[in-house]
Amino acid sequence: MSRIFHQTELEPLATFWRIYRSDGATFGFTAHDRDLWFDGVLHRAAPGMVPSAIRRTAGLDDDNADVEGALSHDAIAASDLAAGRFDGATVLIGVIDWETLEHATLYRGEIGSVAEETNGFSAELRSAKARLDFDTVPRTSPTCRALFCGPGCTLPATRYTHEHALLTVDTETNRVSFAGVGDHTPFASGYLRWIDGPQAGVSMLVMSADTTGLVVDIPLDATIQAGTLAELREGCDHTIATCTARFANAANFQGEPFLPGNDLLARYGVPAAA
Repeated sequence: MSRIFHQTELEPLATFWRIYRSDGATFGFTAHDRDLWFDGVLHRAAPGMVPSAIRRTAGLDDDNADVEGALSHDAIAASDLAAGRFDGATVLIGVIDWETLEHATLYRGEIGSVAEETNGFSAELRSAKARLDFDTVPRTSPTCRALFCGPGCTLPATRYTHEHALLTVDTETNRVSFAGVGDHTPFASGYLRWIDGPQAGVSMLVMSADTTGLVVDIPLDATIQAGTLAELREGCDHTIATCTARFANAANFQGEPFLPGNDLLARYGVPAAA
């Protein structure tokens, strides 16, 4: 809308905050004292929500923002925050007229780091400008820099992504195995994403795998049961040997496995044995 807010005194305004999680869940909050429904999203009253600082500039520096309060709302469970379900979620912060529901977005970014504090959690928000901080010039490396099945790799993700049901689980060692998987070794350095169960939507990195199962990096829920469905993505160790022998994809290898290292400068000739 074209309305300009804060032009007169005592306008019926409140701030709102909306979260779009990567698993499709959407959360809305408002600093107003009652719930507001707009844009097809119910924004729950959270008077304690405080956008402590919002900065927007014309420069290329990241426009950071900090928000406290809403992270302690009953709709956001501490277990979900600790499990990383809100990592990378898109966040909108704006202002709304609670009488006409006219509103404007003041800030758009994503959740960066989430820190646990005495009274709950606080989140650092990063604007789209944060992507400009990445160095786009590739550095040489003996291993492949491309994300497996991502840009540069060119391998199709559908070929190496499988859906299986949980067979066994050991929460003490964080180890699981899946029905229909004869050898779990190909999933080393890959990931699994739970489709249902208590951790539905949570992605976990596969730290290690062998013929009988795999170990993930995020603690498993104690109530998870056999039969829970998960999406498994195979992994890659990013070496030229694996890229050639296992995937036949050496033509797209994004690394320099045969480039001499810095130790070449320190080498010197040694006379041959007599």
